[in-house]
Amino acid sequence: MIDHSIEPGHGDSVASWTTVIIIMVAVTAGTLFFYLNVPVLVYASAALLVVGLVIGWILKRAGYGVGGSKGAGH
Repeated sequence: MIDHSIEPGHGDSVASWTTVIIIMVAVTAGTLFFYLNVPVLVYASAALLVVGLVIGWILKRAGYGVGGSKGAGH
């Protein structure tokens, strides 16, 4: 049987949730704008995806990642 108390968290942190939500919004919007044939907003959605990755990296460096000093585990 697996002891979940010693699991590393599998990304259950503020940094990972924020990153995933931003990326999901970007992909959903990008898909919609692609379907509606609005290339400028497709590229804006792609840029938002990159912004989501950068925000996740910044939050992780700030201590909000798994095992970070400001995470839910502390």
